[in-house]
Amino acid sequence: MGHKKHEHHRQMESKNAPYKFNESEYDKARKDEKHHKRMEHLGEMGAAAAGAFAMHEKHQVKKDPEHAERHKIQEKIAAAVAVGAGGYAVHEHHKREESKKMAKEAHGKKHHRHLF
Repeated sequence: MGHKKHEHHRQMESKNAPYKFNESEYDKARKDEKHHKRMEHLGEMGAAAAGAFAMHEKHQVKKDPEHAERHKIQEKIAAAVAVGAGGYAVHEHHKREESKKMAKEAHGKKHHRHLF
């Protein structure tokens, strides 16, 4: 026969069970801000990489005239990707600023500017 647990052991187990942390609005906003910061940096890196590839393809047009048309097409595609990634980075920057503002409001650090 198996071991039967006493009621007080069951109560202790339920108390020690991993409890869910109820995040405050401030914590949620800070977590969201960090997420948008990472995504903004990824967008910036994507724009830089695509821009570098576009410049490489532009160079290849001159270096490899036999396949110039192909390199021109790839250059244009890379330039479009660079613009899109840059736009995404700007979008994430605005989301990050919005999250930062919400975190300040949730934490009670809304500062008012005084004239004097």
